[in-house]
Amino acid sequence: MRFFSLFPKRLQWILQMLLVLLILMTVYRLMFYYHYRPVNKPFSGKTFLLGLRFDARLISIIGLLILILSTIPLLNPFKKRAALYFWNAFIIILFFIILMMYSVDFFHYDYLQQRLNASVLNFLEDSAISSKMVWETYPVLKMAFGITLTLGLILFLHNRFLRQKISVHSMMNSRKPRLYFTGIVLLFAIFSFGKLDQYPLRWSDAFSLADDFKAQAALNPFQSFFSSLQFKNSNYDIKKLRSGYALMADYLGVDNNDSIQLNFERKITFTDTLLKKPNVILVICESFSAYKSSMFGNKLDPTPFFNYLCKQGVFFERCFTPAFGTARGIWATITGIPDVESPKTASRNPAAVDQHTIINDLHAHDKFYFLGGSTTWANIRGLLNNNISGLKIYEEENFKAGKVDVWGISDKNLFLESTKILAQQQKPFFAIIQTADNHRPYTIPQEDEAEFKKVNYSADTLKKYGFEDNDQLNAFRYTDFCFQKFMEAARKQSFFNNTIFVFVGDHGLRGDAGKMFPAAFTKQGILAEHVPLLFYAPAILQPVSVRNVCSQLDIMPSVAGLLKQRYRNNTFGRDLFDIANQKERYAFIADPDMHTIGLVSNNFYYARNIRTNKKEFVSVTWDTVTVGIAADSAKAKMSSLTEAWYETSKYLLLHNKKQP
Repeated sequence: MRFFSLFPKRLQWILQMLLVLLILMTVYRLMFYYHYRPVNKPFSGKTFLLGLRFDARLISIIGLLILILSTIPLLNPFKKRAALYFWNAFIIILFFIILMMYSVDFFHYDYLQQRLNASVLNFLEDSAISSKMVWETYPVLKMAFGITLTLGLILFLHNRFLRQKISVHSMMNSRKPRLYFTGIVLLFAIFSFGKLDQYPLRWSDAFSLADDFKAQAALNPFQSFFSSLQFKNSNYDIKKLRSGYALMADYLGVDNNDSIQLNFERKITFTDTLLKKPNVILVICESFSAYKSSMFGNKLDPTPFFNYLCKQGVFFERCFTPAFGTARGIWATITGIPDVESPKTASRNPAAVDQHTIINDLHAHDKFYFLGGSTTWANIRGLLNNNISGLKIYEEENFKAGKVDVWGISDKNLFLESTKILAQQQKPFFAIIQTADNHRPYTIPQEDEAEFKKVNYSADTLKKYGFEDNDQLNAFRYTDFCFQKFMEAARKQSFFNNTIFVFVGDHGLRGDAGKMFPAAFTKQGILAEHVPLLFYAPAILQPVSVRNVCSQLDIMPSVAGLLKQRYRNNTFGRDLFDIANQKERYAFIADPDMHTIGLVSNNFYYARNIRTNKKEFVSVTWDTVTVGIAADSAKAKMSSLTEAWYETSKYLLLHNKKQP
């Protein structure tokens, strides 16, 4: 204990109690790991090092709390002997809460194979049944005895530590203690943040281990519980789910209907296969709003190069994202499930981190994800690493180009460096490139100012064609400039002729499309979800423009279909190139800002406000909705299917587990 003698006596007392807590947490993690680990899983040093960081975060927060309280003269045990009674009570209550949380966590994992999370609060609704089940299933008396014994030991140690320090007169001068206290506060603050980075330590960092059990073992119950607290009401209505099951299963073409087991699985196979699998580059384009682009007749012609590409590829004019927001768009594209969480996103919900994705069915392909910034944003790294096997992630620190703003390196450099990396691959690859420059602060890199020429229009002209200001317009135009640089670089590579390029907006933008679009797009706000979708592969696909409605959810089934790759689909997307499937298509939208759920068809948009229950049924063509049997029938069908889709989405967010 000589180390502690270097500090002022109040810090010695605090640090010794925190050390006791750290030892208890470490012993628990060892016990948890070896009790629940799968057969033959070796010890993981990375798991315990990351777990130590999570524990250090909690301990630092507790340390700061004790330090702040002990500065109050009445609560300073070195100035008021009576404060000793307060601190004995405080330590007993504190450690009781911690021991209870850890005990419940141990058996919660035994029951649900999940660390303690806020869903446990739902058991309080049936507290009598839940408590009886716990009493009959788990060794409650043994647990209570163990907690009591441990608390007695902790109280003994605390009394000993504190009384020992009180009886010893400190010989330190007044300057050194201030220095020590400042250093410890700074250290606690750093550990509370969790890491020296733009983003704090989050639960999703555990899933960077790319192993579900290791991730679970690295977490502690406080981290998992409080991270999920805002999602405690994330659930579904089983009666509504089963009521709409037949309608949903029929629309999706489920192989074996089962409203009891709630089966949504479809296993897609192909009679013919491709001897040489094409590569796939999926570009998820930041804020790529349809009405602001050249493909839909915008007179400011912001995207002339992409307009040219669309005429050379398979262009879907009426693609909608299931929600507004980048995190929701990434989620929908990868998982095939609409993100119906509100107000937070599904990527931030620890209970939803385990997801099957069709990407894993592309067995012949190496997987890559390129982002100019950090995937820590919105916990996307947890979604990616935990669910996509063998994924190689490239972020801003992996690129040679310098950072230009908060979003990392420029999109141009992101494209160029990603192209060089992909050109070195010997196997087929599936790569996602996520852009960011078409976003505030709308930075145009200085290195491109000579070649990329900004434009300047009057405020009324900008407003007429859907732009807030010239900065937003030029950022949109810069996106097109980056697409051109990307394709010029890609054409020089040997992989080009055997690559399918897919471009889709992560979301659209709300605004006023004026007379460029039917009134419903502006009035009902679906401009926020309307995006271009392009499949471009000159050597593989014949150019065509498709006016039928489709969804961002359809991307991965369509990619797998083009590759003739057998896959399992447990979510919503359908293959857009499957000409045998002639069922009418819909695009589901759950707008988190408008608080609406609804469906878009080729002719109509139906929406219901989940707060006010107000319903809308409008035309999405230049014609107004005519009152008649056809419109009434469409409204009734879309109303029922909307409710089924919404409830099924809530269910699948929690029941689309990846296969081992």
